Amino acid sequence: MELLSTPKNIEINNITCDSFRISWAMEKGDLERVTHYFIDLNKKENKNSNKFKHRDVPTKLVAKAVPLPMTVRGHWFLSPRTEYSVAVQTAVKQSDGEYLVSGWSETVEFCTGDYAKEHLAQLQEKAELIAGRMLRFSVFYRNQHKEYFQHVRMHCGNVMKPSLKDNSGSHGSPTSGMLHGIFFSCNTEFNTGQPPQDSPYGRYRFQIPAQRLFNPNTNLYFADFYCMYTAYHYVVLVLAPKGTSGDLFCRERLPQLDISSNKFLTCCVEEGELVYRHAQDSILEVIYTEPVDLSLGVLGEISGHQLMSLSTANAKKDPSCKTCNISVGR
Repeated sequence: MELLSTPKNIEINNITCDSFRISWAMEKGDLERVTHYFIDLNKKENKNSNKFKHRDVPTKLVAKAVPLPMTVRGHWFLSPRTEYSVAVQTAVKQSDGEYLVSGWSETVEFCTGDYAKEHLAQLQEKAELIAGRMLRFSVFYRNQHKEYFQHVRMHCGNVMKPSLKDNSGSHGSPTSGMLHGIFFSCNTEFNTGQPPQDSPYGRYRFQIPAQRLFNPNTNLYFADFYCMYTAYHYVVLVLAPKGTSGDLFCRERLPQLDISSNKFLTCCVEEGELVYRHAQDSILEVIYTEPVDLSLGVLGEISGHQLMSLSTANAKKDPSCKTCNISVGR
């Protein structure tokens, strides 16, 4: 049987967090003969990856020949925001069950995308299932080391500046490494109604009245839901004053929440006053997208311990948790 030509001019497009479309050129005579495509997909090795962790097994996909371009989809072998290399080979299945194959094409590299809004909406639905009842609170707070606040006072004009969000949480979160903000907490202890006296982030705590950051002029967005191989879960929310650059960033990428009616964090007018509530059963991480002046709140030292084991700095999500994972790339 006549040999098959090697596929050439590989094109990759329509890339999402767990799929892509691929096409290539073949000799005209091969179009009618080819019965199968072989696709060799490999995750590019991260130079910072753990050398003692097993390497990802290369994925060889076999597909019946269809008109090109064809869509390759699968959350079991494609992860969001990850670099891959791909090469293709065409084949004719013969009467004896063996394949006549072409040579491998050149290798093409591409990077998968972030979670889209519909994926985040699925995460939001899962987070809502475990949010629990709503508890009242009155302040947002931020824990850091003493040196952090000294630096803010001496070198930043007494203003905390937004910084780039790290890579903690879901690998597909569109905020990671993209959104600038300041992390705040708002969870309270059930028995006291006050912020806990322990923190993983430092013994010094800045507290600010909730209405300074969250009010009818603020938009609220759902950003992530994850755990770190633990029973408790984290929900990441973004507070962005309307019309700011942070608000515009989130509007394009994140599901927006009704500030007075959602399962995580609310701001409602009751008897002429703003009343605030947070979900009891999730640890909320609130990103505020604008600078915050220390003069708007109070700085003090907590009496509890610094629980480093609870820190979420660059924390990796548990990909096996059924509570906080969805059926797209992890």
